[in-house]
Amino acid sequence: MTTKDDTVLVTIESPDGEDDVTLPSHLLDLLAEDGQSAAEVVGDLALMSCAQRIHATVAHGQGETDERLQAIEGTTMDLFEERFGMSFGEATGHQH
Repeated sequence: MTTKDDTVLVTIESPDGEDDVTLPSHLLDLLAEDGQSAAEVVGDLALMSCAQRIHATVAHGQGETDERLQAIEGTTMDLFEERFGMSFGEATGHQH
């Protein structure tokens, strides 16, 4: 992670590649809780976004969802709860 002026460059690495995202440093400061680093804030946002996307696909998509997608949602929601200490429904107020 590098800082330039009022932005922060965050590098994301995975087994199949790497990507950079530049974000306003003040935004990351605003979203940080309890002294979180920029990397932790971006990690939270990534997991939240993925949880929202898979939930929308499974619960609000057209037609039936297959077992594979339901399993992916289950794993994602377990990881969400591990990271945030509450369920996706509790965190978002979106229960069904």
